Amino acid sequence: MKKTEKNLMLLNGIFVTSLVISNVLSSKIAMIGSLTVPAAVVAYPLTFLMTDVIGELWGKEEANRTVRLGVVCQLVSLALIGLALILPVAPFADNQREYSAILGSSFRVVAASMAAYLASQTWDVWVFHRIRGAYIARHGSARGGRWIWNNVSTMSSQLIDTTVFIVLAFYGVVPDIGNMILSQYLVKLVYAALDTIPFYLLTNRQPEEARA
Repeated sequence: MKKTEKNLMLLNGIFVTSLVISNVLSSKIAMIGSLTVPAAVVAYPLTFLMTDVIGELWGKEEANRTVRLGVVCQLVSLALIGLALILPVAPFADNQREYSAILGSSFRVVAASMAAYLASQTWDVWVFHRIRGAYIARHGSARGGRWIWNNVSTMSSQLIDTTVFIVLAFYGVVPDIGNMILSQYLVKLVYAALDTIPFYLLTNRQPEEARA
């Protein structure tokens, strides 16, 4: 991927879309085999791939800017959901109870998501660049090391995100949150391992030399 403004906007767009839709999808508890997970597991891991790619190509500050953008977008989505819920219901509408049940739960979900998001994404960007910087200082370039900081940062931040989010969002609602944390983290570990491929594909056109 070329380091252009257009591509940066595209990555930020995917990041924001995945983040905001995850807050709605989390209202559904899904089963993947014997694993119990929030349905957001299909979307949220993309956010870590996007910040890793942005960090690799545009640097730490740009990745942190994306994280801050995510906070703003979540607050805006929460405000818009709140406004939609308080609008008067049309007399012929017969699905408002379900509508309110799904979107109303988003308030707790979004609050939990934001706490988990800030903790995990801040950690992800920090440890990504910490490992990357140490590797380049030792070897003189990033050659051969991208998979290390990509996987370590994503896998460790996913554990933080999963634990904080599920405890805050589902404590008292789901009977066995320990199993839910383990189940979601196992799924995210698979995602984290698989996203090494698109991470390399999206960053392989850049020179391996250290960048600011």
